[in-house]
Amino acid sequence: MRRDGGGTHHPIIKVYRRIMDFAYSPKVEALREKLTSFMDRFIYPAESVYEQQMAEAGDPNFYPPVIDDLKKEARSQGLWNLFLPGSEHGAGLTVSEYAPLAEITGRSPDLAPEALNCAAPDTGNMEILDMFGTPEQKGRWLAPLLEGEIRSCFSMTEPDVASSDATNIRTRIEREGDQYVITGRKWFSSGAASSRCKIGIVMGVTSPDADSHHRQSMILVPFDTPGVTVEREPTVFGYQDRGGHPVVNYDGVRVPVSNLLGEEGGGFGIAQARLGPGRIHHCMRALGAAERCFELMCARAKGRVAFGKTLAEQGVIREWIADSRIKIEQARLLVLKTAWLIDNHGVKGARVEISAIKVVAPDVLTFVADRAIQVHGAAGFTNDFPLARLWSMGRWLKMADGPDEVHRLSVARAELSRFE
Repeated sequence: MRRDGGGTHHPIIKVYRRIMDFAYSPKVEALREKLTSFMDRFIYPAESVYEQQMAEAGDPNFYPPVIDDLKKEARSQGLWNLFLPGSEHGAGLTVSEYAPLAEITGRSPDLAPEALNCAAPDTGNMEILDMFGTPEQKGRWLAPLLEGEIRSCFSMTEPDVASSDATNIRTRIEREGDQYVITGRKWFSSGAASSRCKIGIVMGVTSPDADSHHRQSMILVPFDTPGVTVEREPTVFGYQDRGGHPVVNYDGVRVPVSNLLGEEGGGFGIAQARLGPGRIHHCMRALGAAERCFELMCARAKGRVAFGKTLAEQGVIREWIADSRIKIEQARLLVLKTAWLIDNHGVKGARVEISAIKVVAPDVLTFVADRAIQVHGAAGFTNDFPLARLWSMGRWLKMADGPDEVHRLSVARAELSRFE
């Protein structure tokens, strides 16, 4: 047994037959240039329009017309469904190729991902429909999701159990003849309060006597099915995201047996297949948000004077700027390595790195956003700048798709296994 971190058995530092090359291909460079131009010409100018349309509607779940305008423009430029690796439905990009593009969209998280039809939770739902759906399920639900015509939600987390352990799930999915009956309460089913949310993927217990990882199944539940009720919409740090993160009650909801996704008892495995890529997508966007906070911090520091010199000349501010740049670059390298591993060794081959970056990226975003807020003074607390909202995004990501503690436990378990 080697204790020096060398060899091929180290979960973070491995020896590979192929060289890791993080240089962007000509195809990706062209897409980056096109997407950066799209952000400058359309997304950033649309942010104020979006805010105005939402304010005038007075409804946090209103679908503002500016989104459709952006979608139309994005499609015309070939900036559509970039996250899907298969060229049949998407741009045929690998995870490594998609990473720098997702980062760019994270600079405007309320607009850019949806404009490109690359917004969560639809991305993860489209991926598992593509992987596990029947032809009928794909035709009915995947097709309109790919077209950006509808939205979806993912109902796994429950308010009455510690959902960081998915084996705790209590929602029941019971078979009665040619139907399944779903009974249970979910929350943080992101987007479920939107009128455009037409389908939910619900995880529940079908085989209570099976082992803990084969008790659950996933089922497709159309949101106009009797018994589906959105009870309330909790805010996140006082913000109400469009579509919300609501509590959804499934009270004796009946759907056909044909709505089962994959196999009965396969829900946990499907969840892992969905959450692996989904976690790294969040991390990619978090880096883009951190970059925007960083740029705002630097611009503010150069333009404000206190005690006879600009903030940028103050030693402590320079430390914040240096530390922020260092942390962003470190996180980006780990994102790119994780993406490379997924492309070359699959999600299982990258599971430790996925957990590691899921801890690192939100931490970097909250660090940079916090310093940027401080440099902006009281203005940083307001919605005059996107900093407070981006900070809340980073803090929320410390819990989304598994809390930091669970991911740290996974990394520690892998490390300690080398000494057994």
